[in-house]
Amino acid sequence: MEKVMIECRGLCKTYRVAKREAGFGNAVKALFSREYELVRALREVSFTVQDGEIVGYIGPNGAGKSTTIKTMCGILTPDAGECVINGRTPWKERKKHVREIGVVFGQRSQLWWDIPVMDSFHLLRDMYKIEPVVYKRNLEELTELLALKEILRTPVRNLSLGQRMRCEIAASLLHDPRILFLDEPTIGLDAVSKLNVRRFIKKRNREHGTTVILTTHDMQDIEALTERVLLIGKGRLLMDGKLDELKRHCSTKKTLRIKYRGQVPKLFEGAALLEKQGFACGEAGPGEDPGGESAGELTLSLDPHVKSVSAAIADLAAQTELLDVSVTDITAEEMVAELYEEYQI
Repeated sequence: MEKVMIECRGLCKTYRVAKREAGFGNAVKALFSREYELVRALREVSFTVQDGEIVGYIGPNGAGKSTTIKTMCGILTPDAGECVINGRTPWKERKKHVREIGVVFGQRSQLWWDIPVMDSFHLLRDMYKIEPVVYKRNLEELTELLALKEILRTPVRNLSLGQRMRCEIAASLLHDPRILFLDEPTIGLDAVSKLNVRRFIKKRNREHGTTVILTTHDMQDIEALTERVLLIGKGRLLMDGKLDELKRHCSTKKTLRIKYRGQVPKLFEGAALLEKQGFACGEAGPGEDPGGESAGELTLSLDPHVKSVSAAIADLAAQTELLDVSVTDITAEEMVAELYEEYQI
């Protein structure tokens, strides 16, 4: 039986935010009389996460993602509701709780800016009271997996963003946490650094069973790392489900890309032309029949309820020589855009 690692029930959090108009006169006036606005960051948020799961937590800016993460880390105390993580309430048993969690905030650092990375690691070792044998083992493993050997003696301020983020992830894992909270861990990283970070997170989860909560606006992170997604908007949890299920909720249509040579294939019922390349004759718009002789590529939208993928490929192959075929579902970016539109967030 799977163990529930995180259980949140009815979390609510409201912020009191000061407001004023621009200008010196309004600034002076605000010294004596301030106007406030209540912002409801979390509204009855409830969910559970199993031990060893990787969960994507997505939503637009201001949706409540960071407030939820900070609550689960014990940084914030909710106005109402409960949160139990590995048997503890984070804000009530914070010292014991933080020994079992690792946190990476993409826009904040837990490393000391002016000292070498290794010195920061030593300070964290002493703060967490990590046993020497455990520290040595973890440091060697993380240094190898995240390729840190060449930068451990470099002051943090001299690192590139990608180098610093790899060091941040290592710092969050030195004490063998059971849970890893990642808030925008790949923000601003180049393609190679993103791939390396994603591979490491999956490897850590697979080999150590680390539970991972990932918040990001990069949907490639979500597709590469998670199977389950939580969608939050305006402080409310709107959807909770498998990534594939959410994609099917948004659209059951397939995207069919073909590279052909010879006769331009004619469209059939259930298919619509999305994109065309390399046509030698006849300019057809989306949804129109290209017609004529040519060679190139077509991107079609296919409704599998009208015509199955196999039947569609067979139909196309009967009309022309197919050089390459690919079939994909709706992308994570398209899914999120449709969900935002559906829930008006």
